[in-house]
Amino acid sequence: MENLLNNGSFFFLLCSMSFYWICAFFNNWLGLWSKEAGKFSIISANLTMFFLLVYRGFQENHFPLSNHVIKLFYEALIFLSWSFTIIHLIIETQLPWTGTILAPTALFLNAFASFQLPESLQKYNSLIPALQSNWLMMHVTVMLLSYATLITGCVLAIALLALIGTGSERTPSVARPLSAKLRGGRGNLTSRATVLPLTIGRPLDETKLKVHSAPPPLGGASGEARLHNQDLFFFEIEGLLPLWGEPLAKRANQLDQLSFRSIGIGFPLLTVGILSGSVWANEAWGSYWSWDPKETWSFITWIIFAIYLHLRLNKKWSGVKSAILATIGFFVVWICFLGVNFLAKGLHSYGWFV
Repeated sequence: MENLLNNGSFFFLLCSMSFYWICAFFNNWLGLWSKEAGKFSIISANLTMFFLLVYRGFQENHFPLSNHVIKLFYEALIFLSWSFTIIHLIIETQLPWTGTILAPTALFLNAFASFQLPESLQKYNSLIPALQSNWLMMHVTVMLLSYATLITGCVLAIALLALIGTGSERTPSVARPLSAKLRGGRGNLTSRATVLPLTIGRPLDETKLKVHSAPPPLGGASGEARLHNQDLFFFEIEGLLPLWGEPLAKRANQLDQLSFRSIGIGFPLLTVGILSGSVWANEAWGSYWSWDPKETWSFITWIIFAIYLHLRLNKKWSGVKSAILATIGFFVVWICFLGVNFLAKGLHSYGWFV
């Protein structure tokens, strides 16, 4: 049963990523169908991983991530992947196309847990008596949720940099040659050319169009035109009218704001996770802080995102500058979560590579 749920969650996540990528490249019935199929797949993956965690809990008569046994890294990875699907479904209500960048993250974690971890890290192991505490569930759960929200914010920031780096503020649009006379339309146009802009996969919303040139039938019109979603124009033209639209400024701003909000949620979770871990450490070892590699990198992670929030709130950083800092935070989080556990020696090491 466990293998079935495990393989099923991987399958649904793989399908979800594939459907969202198809949706990104096709702006027709196939794209619309793929979008709905991707959402169905991510919901199915979420439920499958939830039942997987519950099933493992019943197998050992305990709540996942709690009690006096710990499944080490496998269950943590599955829980983190499950958390990403929850965040994905929430963010998708604001940005429907974010599945193209969030679904692969959940898939990576699930695949790593299922196919890369040694079998010894997937089995149940008893905690030493010193670590058997009720602080376990709170510390581990809150830390994993903080990783999920922080990584989500960082991924959105990286997407923002990619968007700007590809010249997103001047998104190419083209006008199809249509055998129809000019008719219909609403709104004010400041150029003599009335056009029907096309974008890849998404509507323009309200945008300005820069008409660089036009063939003789339109009298060589040039200038700017403002077009709304509800405007629909047809024109008779020979050849293509080269246009440049600017529809993604709003999308870039949405990415920036969602990235900021995700990190804004993840930072207090990280703070609570570190504090609860300190209390747990004091109960177990008699010291709140011992500069264990995990403690050190969690502190570095906290500092990075504290600087990010300080610059956002007090220095009014936004856009590219804050996205660059969030990108640095992305790598720091992964070092804290994965690198320290496998490459460093300490209380949080699993001894895979060292």
